[in-house]
Amino acid sequence: MSAVISEYFKFVALFFKSKDVVIFNGLIGLGTIASQSVYNIFAFNCPCSPTKNYIYGVTAIGVPALAFFVIGVMLNRNTWDVVSECRTRKCRKLSGSAAFALLGTILGRAVVAPVTWSVISLLRGEAYVCAFSEFIEPSTLDNFPPTTDAPKVMARFPCKDLPVPLMAFYGEVERRLKYESQLLGWLLVGVFALSIFLLLCLKNCCAALGYQQEAYWSQFRSNEQELFQRTAEVHAKYHAAENVKSFFGFVALENQEKELLTQCGGIKSVIPSVEWNRITGVYMYREINDTPMYSRLNKWANYTDENDC
Repeated sequence: MSAVISEYFKFVALFFKSKDVVIFNGLIGLGTIASQSVYNIFAFNCPCSPTKNYIYGVTAIGVPALAFFVIGVMLNRNTWDVVSECRTRKCRKLSGSAAFALLGTILGRAVVAPVTWSVISLLRGEAYVCAFSEFIEPSTLDNFPPTTDAPKVMARFPCKDLPVPLMAFYGEVERRLKYESQLLGWLLVGVFALSIFLLLCLKNCCAALGYQQEAYWSQFRSNEQELFQRTAEVHAKYHAAENVKSFFGFVALENQEKELLTQCGGIKSVIPSVEWNRITGVYMYREINDTPMYSRLNKWANYTDENDC
């Protein structure tokens, strides 16, 4: 059973590391829809009070979207590449076009969840009905009884906490507000879709590489990152094992770890910070003497090989 569970989690991890951005963004969108549905069913509770309705409804739409956006920016590797670039090189080598491309990549990934949350919230309409019910003028409803405190009465509509004579107007109030909410939701979908289309057109028109080489570059970066992370894990374990052995005189390794570390002949015990900084930061495609340089690590390896010759 444990082996089955382990394989399942490996499959999920590989799926989330998919090179297909559409699949990845689709998974984010589906997760956001599920979260929004669960929130509406179990947690959404309109206060049905003037002013509080508006604050609660707008917060329910906007604050989770903002949180998803911030998390999306934080989890994007390009964000920290930019931070490292500005820290180590003061952004001197970061051109305007490179900055624009990176910003588009970071924002493109980060806005998927917020936009999905906002659109689903607007299409469902509960939060919008809660937020704006108090702003409906009773005079716009046919045969609505005169009232001295209209905002307070209208604010109670989302909870159906109304006198019997006013319950007849609930359906009309809900339909009106849901119409406005869903109209905004579909407009947001249209604007977002059109923006994606225009940005993709701009990206492909301004790309320095052909379609096939662009695909190769994407494959190269993905494979390099995966191999780098796996190798870094082994190197860190080897370095840690050497330190533990020097302190205790021995190190408790599992058989698989012993075999793996035994195969690591010629491993560097320490990598200087200067070398780490050379392979860290923003990198845009370039060529040196007609030789493609697909990453900072690729450039570092080429430079090292040339100096060794």
